[in-house]
Amino acid sequence: MKMLLIYPRWSKLERQTEFHLPPHGPVVFAATLPPEVEVEFVDENLEAVDFAASADLVALSVMLSCQLPRAFEIARRFREQGRTVIFGGIAVMLHAEEVALHADAVFLGEAEGRMAAVIDDFQAGRLKPVYDYMNNHPDIRLVGTARRDLLKRELYNYRGVQMLDLVHASRGCKFDCFPCCTGYLGGKKFRPRPVDQVIAEMEAIENNRLFIVDNSLAQDRQWLKELFTAMIPLKKKWVSHPILDDPEILKLAADAGAWYVYQAVFDTSDTIRDRIRRLKEHGIGIEGTIILGTDDQDEDAIKRLVDFLMEVELDVAEFTIMTPFPHSPIRAQLEREGRILSNNWLDYSADKVVFQPKRMSPEKLQEMFYYAWDTFYAGGGYALRMGELFKTVMRREMDDGTYRRYNPRTRRGFRTAGTTA
Repeated sequence: MKMLLIYPRWSKLERQTEFHLPPHGPVVFAATLPPEVEVEFVDENLEAVDFAASADLVALSVMLSCQLPRAFEIARRFREQGRTVIFGGIAVMLHAEEVALHADAVFLGEAEGRMAAVIDDFQAGRLKPVYDYMNNHPDIRLVGTARRDLLKRELYNYRGVQMLDLVHASRGCKFDCFPCCTGYLGGKKFRPRPVDQVIAEMEAIENNRLFIVDNSLAQDRQWLKELFTAMIPLKKKWVSHPILDDPEILKLAADAGAWYVYQAVFDTSDTIRDRIRRLKEHGIGIEGTIILGTDDQDEDAIKRLVDFLMEVELDVAEFTIMTPFPHSPIRAQLEREGRILSNNWLDYSADKVVFQPKRMSPEKLQEMFYYAWDTFYAGGGYALRMGELFKTVMRREMDDGTYRRYNPRTRRGFRTAGTTA
């Protein structure tokens, strides 16, 4: 049977340079399908959906709330043709009841070990409206190597620069931070994949540049030691969310190829200052993830925060407006307090105000969002600063003989061996 797997388009963060990483959820899902399913993948951010395409089953993989309106439109057009449409992904789990109104079937939870039964139901004409595995996580050892063969490689480069491939080494998160939905989606228990399976998947990725998309690399010290030690011979260069702030772990991360980290910066404390300093001492760059609009922030606090980011010489900063996504701790609080202003999911893009801030008006918070971007990047835009980070990784790749450039003729990367900086 044939499946058309679609990743709907979505609006990128205002003020940020537009680039596209290969989506992770769809190719992880595709790896759970039985071998008799022939899959065609379409990333609508970079290519058009062919509504006349031949497919027995249309699957929509939806990561973000702001993708949902477009996903619903795609589903409507296929269902009007009599096609069967199934939804899955993070945003589907967060908006399950609403999504069910637009789908023939909804899959909730992690798909490993479960899709063969779903496909059997479809082929037998008994597809269920909901497959709910939200509180029943599969054995983490069932997580296999993602189907990156489905990706059209020529689409994922920026001005000839090869983008990062996404991979995950664990699921679940014990921290349950206030703006995050991971505790609801993947559970509040840390579930690491066996290190040998993670290394096998990384080795199978042709790209030398990876984004380890785990919610946090700060949950299990011993597992991190084993993982980073095993990664060193791969000579990969990688990006991640926060790494455990521990001297031995940071040294191992650097030796394993840590390129830069996404580091949340909520305040101007010495704790944050020292963490940034230690990352820099290990040669690890920092892209700050900065949430604006928390209850302790007023206009002056945001200005002080931006000054602090420039003072500590953050490499890159990504400013977002606090967004109360369904099933996050902050959503529950703002609902209790009657502070949700909009449930238009198109506006849940982290660059629009959809709630009533505590210490300023919605209009002022929107203004401060623009202020933060424009002030931090007054000396050079996001693309220029990100370009500096890419120059760093290219120099490191040249030093160890792993540098790859994009070849437009073969539509693949090629290695320039034996090159030195």
